[in-house]
Amino acid sequence: MATVILVRHGRTTANTAGVLAGRAAGVRLDQAGRAQAALMGERLAVVPLVGVVSSPLERCRQTARFILDSYNRDSQNLDHQGGLPVTALEKGITECDYGEWQGRTIAELAKEDLWSVVQSHPSAVTFPGGESMAAMQARSVAAIRRHDAAFELQHGSGAVWVAVSHGDIIKSILADALGMHLDLFQRISVGPASVSIVRYGAGRPNVIATNTDSGDLSWLRASAPAHDAPVGGGAGNL
Repeated sequence: MATVILVRHGRTTANTAGVLAGRAAGVRLDQAGRAQAALMGERLAVVPLVGVVSSPLERCRQTARFILDSYNRDSQNLDHQGGLPVTALEKGITECDYGEWQGRTIAELAKEDLWSVVQSHPSAVTFPGGESMAAMQARSVAAIRRHDAAFELQHGSGAVWVAVSHGDIIKSILADALGMHLDLFQRISVGPASVSIVRYGAGRPNVIATNTDSGDLSWLRASAPAHDAPVGGGAGNL
């Protein structure tokens, strides 16, 4: 089975302003977000990646560029099979279409009646003039699984690839992998420039990590995917 590393974009100017950016143009990483993305890129540079897939929105493309730059800069030192020259853009993992909520402040939105439904019953939410959260999850999970199958077919079961996306998108993908109902996905935290790891097996997904922003990932270079869950927890990543 292939391994997908889910990366949220770094912190943006909209994040610090408390604005729901949605799909608005011109939302870029701020200084802290660039530093977060650079650190995350260094973490991933030790992993023999076979591809990077990104949401088409600028903040994700910026974050993906940090991954590519770190990987290609260190590729010879780390015995990778050449550089990683291109990033594929995938509309299926773009930000949720928040409709009329886009561009409004979080403080303002928290006063809306729909806010409490978003928090407790997101599967019932359709944003005014926008997308339902159920549709958001369905198209993002489908896109990730499609790319994962393609990378495994092309590169084998040890393939490791990266998907750069958005907080709610990654939370919904993790909820699906964990077998959680969408109504429980607000229990999952996904911070800026965080790394989460999922392997899709024939029987079920295996969630390896969620919301990490530090730590060595070099074990992914030699970690053979296990087809069955280890009874008792196993020996960990050696």
